[in-house]
Amino acid sequence: MKFTTIKAEDKKLILLDQTVLPETLTYNEYTDYRGVIKAIKRLEVRGAPAIGIAAAYALALASEAQVDITLEQLSKVMVDVAQEIKNARPTAVNLAWAVDRVMEKVQKYDGDSLDEYRRIFWAEGDAILKEDEKMCDAMGRHGAQLLPDEATVLTHCNAGALATGGIGTALAVFYKAKEMGKNIKVFADETRPLLQGARLTCWELMQEDIDVTLLTDNMAGYAMAQGKIDAVITGADRITKNGDVANKIGTYAVAVLAKEHGIPFYVAAPESTFDKFLESGEQIIVEQRSPGEVTEGFGKPTAPAGVKVYSPAFDITPHKLVTAYITDTGIRPGGRK
Repeated sequence: MKFTTIKAEDKKLILLDQTVLPETLTYNEYTDYRGVIKAIKRLEVRGAPAIGIAAAYALALASEAQVDITLEQLSKVMVDVAQEIKNARPTAVNLAWAVDRVMEKVQKYDGDSLDEYRRIFWAEGDAILKEDEKMCDAMGRHGAQLLPDEATVLTHCNAGALATGGIGTALAVFYKAKEMGKNIKVFADETRPLLQGARLTCWELMQEDIDVTLLTDNMAGYAMAQGKIDAVITGADRITKNGDVANKIGTYAVAVLAKEHGIPFYVAAPESTFDKFLESGEQIIVEQRSPGEVTEGFGKPTAPAGVKVYSPAFDITPHKLVTAYITDTGIRPGGRK
């Protein structure tokens, strides 16, 4: 990759600011966990795996903030901090998964050294980041096997290196397919209202010399009807036990269109995105975003003042619309026959 999305060094967290792409490539440094929470909320860092990694490092930053404190006191404070971080965004399961994993690790520490206690936070954040890099690579390899030597694939939102600690989930498939010598072309939905497909996916794929064509969201069905799309691959923010998928708003419509036109619909996500506790998509809490993101998302009003807005950040795609799940451990069959 020609850029780095997230990294930690010298007890600082460094994030690529995705709110200013594609115009500017800017990195912001954080030493305060509250700043990381704000970065997650305002989508400076986004994508389920990436916000999980950021959350893990936010815990490490928080552990360093308490100077005049005992180990016992700090351990109690960190329980509250963990919950505060988990509340940053409710839909993506990786955030809570990463926080819980780190907290379970540090709670097993039975020593009396504050320095060692704090080191565990950083070490676990590093471990999650390195594991994500390997998982992305594996997803790419598994998914690339599903595509023919010549294929045009539609993707929605951004599920690439910008959304992970590695080369991505859905977009990893394109990168690995290219490495295998396959001729892959990509159609990217612009992804209203914040245009993650237009601003981020197109920018990222162009950085890696992948042939990409931008579509507005409402063009996808017509492109399918014209025979321009061979497959659809999206990412996921949460997948329930029965296989229902929470992903960026608009994913459900793409899945319905794909089934109607007989086009395979694949979901690429690491095992950490599979929720072991929720039975179905009906139980997922869907985040509601600010009306301003719809009425004046980039500073210019595009709707009448005072109009009511319904703006869920995600929708739920039933498992019956999913052809298969591309995971880091292999391909899982979906519910679509």
